[in-house]
Amino acid sequence: MQVYDPTAPSPEATQNLRRSVGDLSGKVVGFIDNTKPNFNLLARDLGEILQSQYGVKAVFQKRKRSVATSAPDEMLDELARECDLVITGSGD
Repeated sequence: MQVYDPTAPSPEATQNLRRSVGDLSGKVVGFIDNTKPNFNLLARDLGEILQSQYGVKAVFQKRKRSVATSAPDEMLDELARECDLVITGSGD
């Protein structure tokens, strides 16, 4: 599992972090909902678009207990096993 630091690195460092999953068709996408208002709605809508327009096979949405806590290891392990890519974000 790879975890990226959201702070802005230098442009040179960014070149080494870029990776692509390629075609989304047949892929499984996971979302980590941080419990902030509206992220669940954004993830739901984005998941529907990914499936209907990009051929994503399945979408998993997991919700943290609170915005102030990290996702539990069990949740991260499950997403790492089941998903080709995971999106985490914030909403308001």
